[in-house]
Amino acid sequence: MSAVGVAVVAGTVLSAGPVLAEVLPAQAPGSAVQAKPDPGRPAGKSVAAQLTYGQDVSNYQPNHNWDASRAKFGIVKATEGLDFRDKAFARHWKKLGNKGIVRGAYHFAHPRNNPIAEADFFLSVVNRQPAKAGDLLVLDLETTDGRSVKAVNTWAKRWLARVKARTGVKPMVYSSWNFADTYGRGLAQYPLWVAHYSKARGAVTPPADWKSWTIHQYSDTPIDQDVSALTPAELRKLGRPLTA
Repeated sequence: MSAVGVAVVAGTVLSAGPVLAEVLPAQAPGSAVQAKPDPGRPAGKSVAAQLTYGQDVSNYQPNHNWDASRAKFGIVKATEGLDFRDKAFARHWKKLGNKGIVRGAYHFAHPRNNPIAEADFFLSVVNRQPAKAGDLLVLDLETTDGRSVKAVNTWAKRWLARVKARTGVKPMVYSSWNFADTYGRGLAQYPLWVAHYSKARGAVTPPADWKSWTIHQYSDTPIDQDVSALTPAELRKLGRPLTA
């Protein structure tokens, strides 16, 4: 997600990542996802049953080839702070829409700014693009801007509540495991997308007071790679309201 969390190769179009099946097998015994309830997953269905492969990109991968990708969901950067619009967002959004897989848009937070202003800016950019039922909305929370734990936590709560109030959608929270464990307490009502590269895909445990995770970003090589404990259909239930 951040400059640290993306692979950038100057002058080179990054590949679409490894060829993976639509649904990845669960990890070996002893390293599987915890069988705890996850938002959007029907009660009684084990989250260890399957893992769905996805990718996320930003302006660092403006020409990413979604047509060749085996990803079943894609999440792309839309905005940052109060005035940064990702130049690749519209292209990625259209490509994902044409491909028909689950898509999401994320906003990189700067807690030095007003959270309501940042939330409204994010929605103003996302809403300029055609929307589909199931589109995911995400807060990328990974910097403090020198603010305290309490200030960052309060900022995130206000941003998330604003987006939920304006869209009816519970946004997802993206963060590294350590950052989420420190700054994310009290955010467990929002689905978690957690980055942890030292854990095998799907083997991460939830930080802070989350009881489960929804997406695990397990690698940034050669592109940010993710797995979800949910099926594509279940992921869509976390996004914009589904049409009848």
